[in-house]
Amino acid sequence: MTRSWFGKRGRKAIGTTVLTMLLGSSAAAPALAGDDSEAAFRSLYRELVEIDTTLSAGDCTAASRAMAARLAAAGYPQADLQILGPAERPREHALIATLHGSAGSTLAPLLLLAHVDVVEARRADWQRDPFKLVEEDGWFYARGASDDKAMAAIFTDAMIRYRREGYRPRRDIKLALTCGEETSEQFNSVSWLLAHQPDALKAAFALNEGAGGELDAGGRPVSLQIQAGEKVYADFTLEITNNGGHSSRPVADNAIYRLAAALQRLAAYTFPIALNDATRGYFQAQAALVGGTTAADMLAVLNTPPDDAAAARLWAINPGWNSMLRTTCVATQLAAGHAPNALPQRATANVNCRILPGVSVDQVQQDLQRIVADDGIAIRRSEDPVTAAAPPLTPAILVPVREVAARIWPGVPVVPTMTTGATDGRFLNAAGIPTYGLSGLFHDAEGSRAHGLDERIRVRSLMDGRRFLYDVVKRYGSAR
Repeated sequence: MTRSWFGKRGRKAIGTTVLTMLLGSSAAAPALAGDDSEAAFRSLYRELVEIDTTLSAGDCTAASRAMAARLAAAGYPQADLQILGPAERPREHALIATLHGSAGSTLAPLLLLAHVDVVEARRADWQRDPFKLVEEDGWFYARGASDDKAMAAIFTDAMIRYRREGYRPRRDIKLALTCGEETSEQFNSVSWLLAHQPDALKAAFALNEGAGGELDAGGRPVSLQIQAGEKVYADFTLEITNNGGHSSRPVADNAIYRLAAALQRLAAYTFPIALNDATRGYFQAQAALVGGTTAADMLAVLNTPPDDAAAARLWAINPGWNSMLRTTCVATQLAAGHAPNALPQRATANVNCRILPGVSVDQVQQDLQRIVADDGIAIRRSEDPVTAAAPPLTPAILVPVREVAARIWPGVPVVPTMTTGATDGRFLNAAGIPTYGLSGLFHDAEGSRAHGLDERIRVRSLMDGRRFLYDVVKRYGSAR
């Protein structure tokens, strides 16, 4: 990590100047000129999408090798193309490709991260073959068309174009096409590489999935998001046991009733509001977009202390807004009893928590014990989750994004955000590599249908995202 990127200034919260840059309107400017390589990009994108990379029957290694072959054809030496993964998982290997910079090792690299594995898809459920890329009415349809092969194809294409153009960045630019993001409980490339090949992912910072752009009902861009930080996923098991007995002889101490009472106390509890750079910037920018009483409520939750009534109204409109404001813990599964004619000897519940970055998981577990308020209920977590603080949104990160966005989408604000889900960025952030979600891929209110039926992305969104990331990556690569 170099001082020029993340020195004392970079660690401060977003100041007035940066917020003005974020929220102020952009002057109209001519769109970026097109290029004659779109046909090659379409071919690359189709090849990658049509390689089945599901866990059950797919092969991430085949996708990695296919992209490596395209990079080799563009002039990358074999020494700069690595296929890495454990021998016992031969179908789940990652590709690491490097474009060397002029400054050598004096500047830490920029990492471009995208996963090539996809969620399962049954042909019988889809209108179209999920593993054949279909272009129809201005949309691309296929499993992985958006998540995450859109970014994987864009990054690979950019690396090819840089090499063929003779572009020499100041810092190394590294591409990592990884496997297992969708099924981390089985295997995850990023986690494995950090443990076994740490130099492969070593970087000053990384670009990853996690944020896109919003379109209005007419298909016009409304805002472009940049994601900094993500909530920590943690499952807790609540369990109570007792002697049980015959159901014809009920006793006051019933395991189901006691667990149910504890869950009612949890349901009535809300964790306190806590803001970071990304969420504060998000609500400030979003207030300027939505207007009216909703905007007033967004600004009210930024007060010290925050307005809890305003937060409750925002929660009623959009549960995602509430999730951005606070840690959340919610019951997701229940199990109890062993026979219909017996008092329960055991009752358990799974409580899923999404914890704000920087908040101690141990503290949340202690909070749960306090909220449950029953010493007879044991609380344990299923595993030790990966935790990391949100990376700083510095001018070095924000200015190139805003300048390039102003050329492609004049007047569209850049909005910081924090994902309430999880990506591979959690592993990198925890390893000290600040990771930002940035795609330039715009979606309508329905979204990309990622993980669902007939996953899709607008053709124009894909091509605009390609133009955007190509230029932003160049600016980051050439920065001092």
